[in-house]
Amino acid sequence: MTTKMNGIYKCDICGNIVEILNTGAGELVCCGENMKHMTENTVDAATEKHVPVITKTEKGFLIKVGEVPHPMEDKHYIQWIEASANGRIYKKFLKPNDKPEMEVCTKDEKITAREYCNLHGTWKKD
Repeated sequence: MTTKMNGIYKCDICGNIVEILNTGAGELVCCGENMKHMTENTVDAATEKHVPVITKTEKGFLIKVGEVPHPMEDKHYIQWIEASANGRIYKKFLKPNDKPEMEVCTKDEKITAREYCNLHGTWKKD
């Protein structure tokens, strides 16, 4: 297996999550098992909305999770939101009851956003 830079991997046993900083070869192992690569979803067919919504603002961009706010309950919430632009990464970690959104102050004209739902995985919007 070859890992890709910025790839997300999860242990199905303990829930550890790893983000790759450098592309490399080899298996990622946790709890004696290979970690699962989290493929980023881009289309939301669920009743809860997961695909990030990116809006240009005076300061940069506002990223909201879903066209309607994603639930932020103890058992179902967005753990983090990430934006990337021109080699820079911006990340905000969330907890239950937080608003599922993030503001990024940048002069970049375009960003990519992704987020991680503790129940439904990783979602992305270019």
